[in-house]
Parts: sequence; C-alpha cells; structure tokens
Amino acid sequence: MQVAPVTLEGTVVRLEPLSMSHFAELAEIAFNTDIWRWMTDPMKGEDDLRRYIQTGLDAAAAGTAMPWATRSKRDNRIIGSTRFADIQPFHKTLEIGWTWVYPDYQRSGINVEAKYLQLRHAFEVMGARRVAFKTHQQNVKSQTAIQALGAKPEGVFRNHVIMPDGSARHSHWYSIIDEEWPEVKARLETRMQKHLQRASG
Repeated sequence: MQVAPVTLEGTVVRLEPLSMSHFAELAEIAFNTDIWRWMTDPMKGEDDLRRYIQTGLDAAAAGTAMPWATRSKRDNRIIGSTRFADIQPFHKTLEIGWTWVYPDYQRSGINVEAKYLQLRHAFEVMGARRVAFKTHQQNVKSQTAIQALGAKPEGVFRNHVIMPDGSARHSHWYSIIDEEWPEVKARLETRMQKHLQRASG
C-alpha cells in the first residue's frame, strides 16, 4: 500500500499535494466561519492555517496521511483542502477527511469529482480494503453528502472528541469497502456526467 504524494486530476478539479506554498491562496478563503462550524480544528487566523497545513505535512512524513489542496480547474483557484488520514498499510484501510470547500464552490460537482478521484486512487492504486468517513452528529448536510457517495453508516462514537467551544462531538462513521467500489464508482460517474451536462447546458 504505497503512501506517496500524488496529483489527482479530473475534468473540473485538481488535487495537488498540499505544501506551505499553498498558504497564501488558502488564506484568501480559509477564514469563513461557516466552513469550520462542525470541524474540530479552529480556523480563526493565519497561525491556525499554518498549523492545519503543518499537521498534514507531519502526518504525511510519518506515512499516515496524504493531504491535498483542492484547485478548481474552471478558474484555476485553490478552493479548499482534503486528505487521506489514519492510513493503515497492514490493514489496507484509510479515512477521507479534513475536507472543506469554499462555499461559492459547493454543489458545483467539484467535491463529487474530488471524492471520486480519491476513492479511485485508494481502491485501484493503493489497494485499500476500506475507506472511512466521519462527521459531527449535527452536520446533517455532511451526513447526507457522505451517504450520497455510497458510503454505508456504521454507527456513532459518542463523546468522541471535544470541540473548540468545549462541547462534545458524537461522530457518525461511514465506510465504503472494496467489494462495493465497482457499484459506487459507476454511481459517481453517472453523477459527474449529470453535473457536466448541467454546467454545459
């Protein structure tokens, strides 16, 4: 299960290996409070953003993460970030998380294609057996989006983490396993085609 930086490119999105060179572009969009409402990492200023990037880079150096900056190919703008995390090479499992997209680019088809590229790389290149997702118990939008990808609910980790405001987060977990990938892949390809048709129409 090779863990190495890689660029993943589709029709509307390019996932670039995250580096501090992305800091300035990310800083232009990262401090929208709506983005971080349900996230465990506070993002109030440049120090928080540097820490967010450095944490991803440190995990990548340890072989447990693959972080990306998300670029819209339509206007060549960095519009968010995402990563593979908790990579377990022996068990061939990983998590897709730390994902955020600037609100102007949500529901544009970009995140669907990004997830497709990540899942395809995980299952078809890295040989993953399981890809997991988790989200806040009150983040119904995220729960709906994860299930729309084809991920199946696994349960809730109660009192999983403490949020920046001191409240308890109960994390809802989902996963896609390798046997399910062909069906999930076909469904995502259909969704992406519909997005492209609407964009061109």
